[in-house]
Amino acid sequence: MVTVYDVPPDRLIRAVAEKFKSDEKIVPPEWSAWVTTGVHKERGPEQDDWWYVRLASVLRKIYIMGPIGTSRLAAEYGGKEDRGSKRYKARKGSRSIVRKCLQQLEQLGYVKKEKGGRVITPQGQSFLDNVAKEVMEEVLKEKPELEKYVK
Repeated sequence: MVTVYDVPPDRLIRAVAEKFKSDEKIVPPEWSAWVTTGVHKERGPEQDDWWYVRLASVLRKIYIMGPIGTSRLAAEYGGKEDRGSKRYKARKGSRSIVRKCLQQLEQLGYVKKEKGGRVITPQGQSFLDNVAKEVMEEVLKEKPELEKYVK
């Protein structure tokens, strides 16, 4: 059985983001066109579909690292802040973006709250594993020599 751990993360996130785009329940917030993704960024995202990619990435991180809270997720999307002539300093990403992503994933039924933070539900795990299986089939079409590692 193919899981999230078996496929390349970038391809999995892109495939999940495409599925989210086709879902009518997921709508990016109005402010997502003008926002930066953290205090360490000077400009907003260049991709038009960045909200779906971030949503997919948050779901994958909860699958792998869960239970996880908003603060740790914000730290995962952080970076280093340019402070002029002073040294760079580590900064967290936007907690508002993480919160809105978690709220949308909870509405879809893929994530639920527990004592230690958010965890993935069986429905969310099944969704990610099915997408991972589709991604693995695409990878095996390109590189059939990887077949021996799947079983």
